[in-house]
Amino acid sequence: ESRDMAKDYGIKPIQIRIMENDEVKFKNAYMGLVILHGDLMEKIEAITSTNGLEYKLTTAIQKMNNKVSALLRLNEKVNVTMYLSSSLNTIAPMINLNELPKLGKAVADSIEKLNSKSLGILDFKQVDIKDKKKLDDIGSKHDLMALSWPAMPENNILAGSGAAGLVIEFKGNATTLPLISAMELPIIGTTYQMADPNVLEEQLNAIVEKLIGINKDIGFLADHGTHLLMPDRLAMMQGQPSEAMQVFNTLVSSRYSIKPISLKDNTIPDGLSALIIARPIEKFSDYELFQIDQALMKGTNIAFFSDSFNEIIPQQGQMGMPPRYEPIDTGLEKLLTHYGINIKKAYVLDKESYKHQAPQNMGGGEQNIYFAPLLKEKTINNTPAFMDNIKGLIALQISPLELVQENIDNEKVIATKLLSSSEESWLMEGMINLNPMFITPPERKDEMKSYDLAYLLSGTFTSYFKGKDIPQKEMGEKDITDEKTKITNEKTKIKGVEAKYTFLETSKPAKLFVLPCSQMLQDNMLDPEGRSTNSTFILNVIDHLNGGDKIARLRSKQQTLNPVAQTTPFGRGIIKTFNIIALPILVILFGLGVLIKRTSRKKKIANRFKA
Repeated sequence: ESRDMAKDYGIKPIQIRIMENDEVKFKNAYMGLVILHGDLMEKIEAITSTNGLEYKLTTAIQKMNNKVSALLRLNEKVNVTMYLSSSLNTIAPMINLNELPKLGKAVADSIEKLNSKSLGILDFKQVDIKDKKKLDDIGSKHDLMALSWPAMPENNILAGSGAAGLVIEFKGNATTLPLISAMELPIIGTTYQMADPNVLEEQLNAIVEKLIGINKDIGFLADHGTHLLMPDRLAMMQGQPSEAMQVFNTLVSSRYSIKPISLKDNTIPDGLSALIIARPIEKFSDYELFQIDQALMKGTNIAFFSDSFNEIIPQQGQMGMPPRYEPIDTGLEKLLTHYGINIKKAYVLDKESYKHQAPQNMGGGEQNIYFAPLLKEKTINNTPAFMDNIKGLIALQISPLELVQENIDNEKVIATKLLSSSEESWLMEGMINLNPMFITPPERKDEMKSYDLAYLLSGTFTSYFKGKDIPQKEMGEKDITDEKTKITNEKTKIKGVEAKYTFLETSKPAKLFVLPCSQMLQDNMLDPEGRSTNSTFILNVIDHLNGGDKIARLRSKQQTLNPVAQTTPFGRGIIKTFNIIALPILVILFGLGVLIKRTSRKKKIANRFKA
C-alpha cells in the first residue's frame, strides 16, 4: 500500500546498500518527501542526507505559495490542445507502438488529474487531424512533428499522414510537447518512442508553471553575442563548441522566470527586479546604452558578467594553431567607468591556482593552471549575508577590477569588494597565451600583488547621460513605441513646446554587481545540483539582487567545502616543536607541582600531630 502511494505521488525508488550477516546487499527503498497543500503538491524525490534538506523544504513551500498566488490571480485559462491523428493507429504496429491507440485516453486522464491539482485552470480539447494541408499548417506553426508513410498493400495500409503532440497556449505564448519522438540509432536506424503519460504530466506541470509565471521575473540580455541559455544545436552539428549555460539556466529557472530581452527589438521592461548581462561581445549603440542606464536609474539591479578578451578558436583548416584573444569593446565599459568600476584588459594569474595531472608525454605530475585562480577564505569577503559560509571558489580567465574613486559619491554609493586574488598574483597583458607550458611566475615578489576580482556597488547612481543629449534610435532598429501613440516629427514641430524630465538623472536605490569572468557561468564550472561553492556563489548573488538574502543564507548552509585553515611551514614547525618538547616539559612541571603540594600537605598534617 505504501509502495503504491509513493508511485501515485511520483516518488521513484532508489538503490541503497545495507550490511546484513557480514554481507553487502542492495535493496530498493522509497526515500522521498511530499508536501500537500489542498490539491497542490510538491515533492522531493530522494532524501539521502539531511544536508541541504532545510533549503529544499523551504524553497518547495515557497514555490507552492507562489503557485497558489499565481493561480488565484488568473483571469483566463491555459489552453491545452492534443493533436492526435487516428490514422496513426494503422501504422502503430509497424513502428513498434502497439499501445498507441490507448495513448489518447491515458494523456487525457493525466491532464484531468493535473487540472484538479491546478484549480481547474486547464481548458483541454482533442483534435483529430486527417487533412494533409491542415497538418502541414499546424506542424509548421507549432513545430509539431508530423509522420507520413507510403502505401503498404501487403499490410492493407493506405498512404497517409498524422501528428501527435500537445500544444499549451497562454496569453499569446505557446509550447509544444511531442507525444511521439523519433531517434536515429546506429545500425538499427530510426526508432519511435511513445511519451509516458506519467512523465508527461510532470513536464506539462512545469510548462504551465512557467507560462502563468509563478516565479519572479528577471531579465537576461539575449543579443549582442551574449552566452546562450540553451545549446546552439546548429553550431554543435557543425562541430563547433557551443558556449551554453544550460546548468545555469536550470538552476536559476527553479526560482525565477528568465525573460530574454533583445535591445535591438525591444526595451527593458519596467518593474524588473534584476537584469543579467552575460559576456556581450558586440558593440552597443548609444540608444541601447541609454536603455541599460535608464533601467538602472529605475531601480533595476544589474549583474554584469564580462570577459576582457574574445577567444577565437582556429578553423578546422588551421589545426595546431593556438587560439587568438581579441580585446572586447562593447561600449558598456564607459558606463561602468562612469558608475565607478574599471575592468582592465588583462588576465589575473595566481600561484594559488587549480592544479591538474599533466599527461605522461608532458612529464606527468601536477601542473598549475595559473589562469584559474583558487580563491580561498581569506580572499573572500564573508561579511555580506549572502556571502556567508562561502569558503572557496575557482575562477577561470578572470580580469582585475579597479575602483574609479573620483566617480563614486561615498555618501550615496557603497562599494563592497567581494573577491580578490592572493598576494602572489600577477597580470598577463598584451600578448595573451594561456598554454600552461609557457606560463611561469615572476621571480621577484614585488612584481606580484593582490587584485580585486568582484565588486558590488549599491546606492543611488547618477546617469551617464546627465547633461548630454538623449540618444536617438538608429535607422533599422525596431520602433519600440506603441503604434497608436506614435507621432511623427512633422506634427510635433510646434514653436514654444519643449519636453522636460524625459529621463531619470538620478537612480532609485539600486545595485550593480560586476564579475569580469563569464566562464563562472559555464556548464563546466557549475554543478546541476547547485551544491558546489561556485554554484552557491552565483545563485546567492542573483538572490541578493532580488531581495532574497534569507534564501541565500539558507542555501549556504548546505556547503560541502570546509577547508582546513592554511598554515606556513614555520607555523607548523612551532606547533610540532611545542608538541614534542614543550608539552612533555609542561606535563613534568605539572607533575612536580602536584608532588610538591602533596609533600607539603603531608608535612602540615605531621606537624599538627606532633604538636
